Amino acid sequence: MRQPFVRHLPYVTCATCKSTLRCLVLALTFVVSVTGCSTSSPHGGAARASKETGAAASMAVIQAPFASSAAWHKLPTMPYPGKQDDIYFVTTQRGWYGNGAGKLYRTDDGGATWQALWNQPGTFIRTLAFVDAQRGFVGNVGTDYYPGVTDTQPLYETRDGGQTWLPVPASRIDGPAVKGLCAIDIVREQRIFQGELREHVIIHAAGRVGGPGFIMRSVDGGEQWRVIDMRKHVGPILDIKFFSAQVGLVFAGTDADVAKSNALILLTQDGGETWREVYRSTRPYELTWKASFPTREVGYVTIQSYNPDRNVSQRVVAKTMDGGNTWREIPLVDDFAVRQFGVAFIDAQIGWVGTSTTGFETRDGGASWSRVEMGRAVNKIRVVRGARESVAYAIGVDVYKFAAPRRD
Repeated sequence: MRQPFVRHLPYVTCATCKSTLRCLVLALTFVVSVTGCSTSSPHGGAARASKETGAAASMAVIQAPFASSAAWHKLPTMPYPGKQDDIYFVTTQRGWYGNGAGKLYRTDDGGATWQALWNQPGTFIRTLAFVDAQRGFVGNVGTDYYPGVTDTQPLYETRDGGQTWLPVPASRIDGPAVKGLCAIDIVREQRIFQGELREHVIIHAAGRVGGPGFIMRSVDGGEQWRVIDMRKHVGPILDIKFFSAQVGLVFAGTDADVAKSNALILLTQDGGETWREVYRSTRPYELTWKASFPTREVGYVTIQSYNPDRNVSQRVVAKTMDGGNTWREIPLVDDFAVRQFGVAFIDAQIGWVGTSTTGFETRDGGASWSRVEMGRAVNKIRVVRGARESVAYAIGVDVYKFAAPRRD
């Protein structure tokens, strides 16, 4: 007698609720004899073996890509009158978020409660990142762009988990003055040093919205910094992603004047000494905004349009499948009211985009998108992988959380 085989049918997105997180998605698994065949209904019901072939089917097994309880839910945070820009977690439980009022908060219980740590009016916390639970950095957007911002210091650091913050002094920064920052990226490398394997932490801080474009680079965990002047390459820099000390990407606009700007992505393979253009949109009024790389090869970036022409309503995301060397645009939605902000993926297929109106979710690598409630104006989405679950935090007008069992 031949051994049975297992046949998996793909899950189906519900056409009624438009959100695979709020509707049970079914996949039927059948065990049948290789001499027979089976038929099934994608929305449930036991599979019945064909009488003509005499095959017998086992029970139908309901499977979901996430637990049925997996959905975005709003966390209790202090009210804020607009878009908040960044959130960062070092574990599924400990994290920080900041906003344009110069306020910084920390949680040690996965967002159930928050402690106010820092309050510095005049500072606009645009970006933040932590090396570990104690060592972290905050980027200030700088003056002459948003009203009420008086702080000219671009970068702050903490060594005690955010309890105290000090400016990174000019004596530790080599290069021209940086106006402001919009993104901080941390990458770790293992290197052999005198017979020992040691971790090296490389940090890049880049900005800013409206320009000018600069990158602050540290190869020693943030003790010393060198400034890379990007003004001949870009207008504003909105995000940055490095894979190693040498290979990285900058997400930008071609001109500080948004009416003249195309969305732009540059690639370096020598630590920022030289740059190569790998993507440029063909339309004016565009910028790249935020990027996400769920794998080394697969990445996504949101493309913002500020075109006042209401007939220009198609919104897109750019995707790479070769580590950022080439990019192609994929449609998100045809809706003039939508402006894309943050993006993050749990794996190469499942991810989200935050926009001015709502969130969008894909489960097929961006081939299709459905609206999902995850808050308005989500500027940053962070994914943290714990031992048993993957957790995502999204910050915009509010802070939202998503948790589901790990798939890998």
